[in-house]
Formats: sequence, structure tokens, C-alpha cells
Amino acid sequence: MIQSNTIDTPAQTETRSFQTSPILTIVAAHTIHDGYQGFLAPLLPLLIEKLMITKTQAGLLSTFSLLPTMIQPFLGWIADRKDMRWVVVLAPAVTGTAMSLVGVTPSYSLLALALIIGGFSSAVFHSVAPVMTGALSGAHLGRGMSFWMVGGELGRTLAPLVAVAAVGYLTLEGLPVLMTAGLLTSIIVYLRLRNVDYTPANHGHTIKLRAVFRKMLPVFIPLAFILASRSLIGMGLPLFLPTFLTERGSSLWFAGASLTLMQLAGVTGALLGGMISDRLGRRVVMVISIITTTTLFFLFTSSSGWVQIPLLLLLGFSSLSINPVIQAVVQENFSENRALANGFYMLFNFGMNAIGVALVGLIGEKADLHWAFNISAGVVLIGLPFVFMLPKEIKGEAARA
Repeated sequence: MIQSNTIDTPAQTETRSFQTSPILTIVAAHTIHDGYQGFLAPLLPLLIEKLMITKTQAGLLSTFSLLPTMIQPFLGWIADRKDMRWVVVLAPAVTGTAMSLVGVTPSYSLLALALIIGGFSSAVFHSVAPVMTGALSGAHLGRGMSFWMVGGELGRTLAPLVAVAAVGYLTLEGLPVLMTAGLLTSIIVYLRLRNVDYTPANHGHTIKLRAVFRKMLPVFIPLAFILASRSLIGMGLPLFLPTFLTERGSSLWFAGASLTLMQLAGVTGALLGGMISDRLGRRVVMVISIITTTTLFFLFTSSSGWVQIPLLLLLGFSSLSINPVIQAVVQENFSENRALANGFYMLFNFGMNAIGVALVGLIGEKADLHWAFNISAGVVLIGLPFVFMLPKEIKGEAARA
């Protein structure tokens, strides 16, 4: 345990202005990075056929990429004290290389290894980049988290189209060509972020971990239940949506396009969710998101054909509007230890998503994906009462002043 008589103070370089240029650079890196992470879902039907794996094994593939999140609190503790912007620079190249190799792996074990490497790069990136974005957002934290989430959702939106098109023109064995974009991104991000004025929250200070943990409990206990209730839908829906649709007779192109449309709507939800919560409050947006997501998910699984498209658009908007709000809640409650708190959040979120997606795969194997999706929709509602257990929220710039 690290203790000191020094009182934690927020980073002195955190200003009240919204630093658009460096934030957009991080957002662009997030887009490319998470675009590579999004390759797995649209390629999953082909990988299942190529490697002759079960749905349970397929669900575990996503779990492999999420395993490295176990170290995120430790990474956050370091990021609160050290300038780790180099992580933001290197992650697109490392993740891009690992994820571009998934199509050429000859065995399930090597595929899992590639996903673990990409997952470790992703874990480090997501421990540092959102905290840096929050610090550069000043008083507009909700807007900053919306921008951050938009970057990731935009990448995951484009990923199915890129992956399916690449397979169509290059075949699975030609996917390694796509790692070039990650390498170029890392070079550009380095050139644009190297002179940005940024200091971590506890630069030059140590922290009392026991006191920080006690402070975190009132936030993270209800938040853990909210994240757990979303764990089945969080990764299960985007990962198994193409498989769900192809099993019901849709073409791979239609399935990939459906995933893209849902995540495109999610980009809008992620952009507006945090910004609206700056004005209306975090809890209001979270309650609306939970109720509408459950309703729309049940309607989607009960429909068929082209009517599913507008439902997927609304479902994508609703389900992802809550994500920047949750991250804003975490960061505004722990301004002196943002990276550490964010590390615990990412650990809970990715860890529960790993369990959730494995459960969706298991239920889909034992029954079918229709049952798995319906159960996922019902579980979302469990998180509703815990929203009201979160500490009183901070609304926008006026509350921060």
C-alpha cells in the first residue's frame, strides 16, 4: 500500500476549456484502434466454419481479448502518476497487427493468442486515452466522453464493412494487409500529441490507496450491478448479431450491413448521450437508456425481415447512449484519481462483458440465439434500481464552477 501525507490535487494543467485539436486526435486513434477490435464479429461465421468450432468456443474468443483487462487498475495507478501518452501512440499499430492476423491463424489456440495480444494493447490504450481526453475536456466532461465514445463506436461501425469487403477482395489470408493503417495511425498520432501540454492527475504525488478505495465503494457497488445487467447485451449483441441473422437465412452482406447500421446509430447515441447528460443529469439519461433498450431488444427478436433495420437503429442509439454517461460519472467523482478509477471501471466493464458474452454463446449453444437474446434483454432491467443508488450527480459546467 502506498501512503503519504501529501493531499491529492487535480492535475494543474487541466483547464476549463475544451481542447478540440488534441481530443480529436485521440478520438481518431480510438476509431482506428476499435475498428480493428471490431473485426472479430463479422468474421466469426467464417472462423467458425474454417476452424470447426462451437458457439461456446466462439463466445470464448471475445473473452480471450478481454482477459488483459484484469491489469487495468494497475495501469490506471501508473497513468495517474506518469505521462503515458506513448501508449496512445503505439496501440493502433499493435492492435492493428494482432487483429489483422486473425484470418491467417491455422488453429484455435493461435487465434486466441492473437486476440490476447490485441486485448493487452487495448487494455493499456483504454486505461490512458479516455483519462487524457477527460483532462483535456476541462469543464465539458460529458462532451469529452461523448467524443471519446464516438471514436470507438465509429470504428466498430466501419469494421464490419471493412472486414467483409477485405475478405471479398483479399480472402481471409489477405487480411494482414490491413495492418498498414494501424502503423500509419501511430505515426500521425505521435506527431500530433508529442507537444500537447498534459500532466496526469497525481503527477509528482503518491496516493493513499485505502482512502481512495473507501471513496470508490459508494460509486462502484451500484455501478457494478449496472454493468453486470448490461454484460450479456454489451458484447453478446454485436458479436453474435451477424451469426443470429445468417442462421435465420440472411446473407453475410446483410448481416454485416445490419451490424454496421446498428453501430452507426450507436455513434449518434454515444455522441448525444454524454452531452445531454451534462444538461439533464446522468441518472435521467441512464434510466431512459435502460428502459428503451430492453423494450427495443424484445421487439427486435420478435420481428423478422427488413422491419428489423429501424429497430436495430433505435436499439443501437439507445443501448450506447449510456456508455459516455457512465464514464463521466466515474471521472467526475474521482478527479484526483481518474486513471485509477477508470482502470477499475474498465476492469468491471470488460470483465463482466467477457462473462456475459460467454454466457450468450453457451445459451445459444444449448438452446438458440433467439433465447439468448431474449434473456439478455430481460437482464438489462435488473440494473434500473441501482441507478438511483449512485451518488448525487454533477450537472454540466455550472455545477463544476
